[in-house]
Amino acid sequence: MLCISMRAGDYFTVGSSTVVQFDRLTGDRVHLTINAPREVPILRGGVLERGGGKRPDCVLGVSPRHVKQLPWNPAKKRALMELRQTLDGMGDTPEARAIREKLDFIFPKPQESETAAT
Repeated sequence: MLCISMRAGDYFTVGSSTVVQFDRLTGDRVHLTINAPREVPILRGGVLERGGGKRPDCVLGVSPRHVKQLPWNPAKKRALMELRQTLDGMGDTPEARAIREKLDFIFPKPQESETAAT
């Protein structure tokens, strides 16, 4: 199986009459543009399988361990700590509580056992 890494605008050809172009990446969705002759059937895997078609053996499954995460680095960790300190300085206003809730949802605070391990 061929695995191709692409950037927006890159394309590849299949035979001499089909072109697949990587248009853009939005969140966890890839947008592809496919130019192929009308007589070439193009079906999403889900549509093929719902219609009774067999999933091709070469199709890789998505790892159940896959977790979408934001890229993380020390500068972002520092910025998060500074933001939490700023919120602490704002007191217990309704606005600060709302922001704190959202922040804790997006970036949960590590448990004490996790903090002690680092």
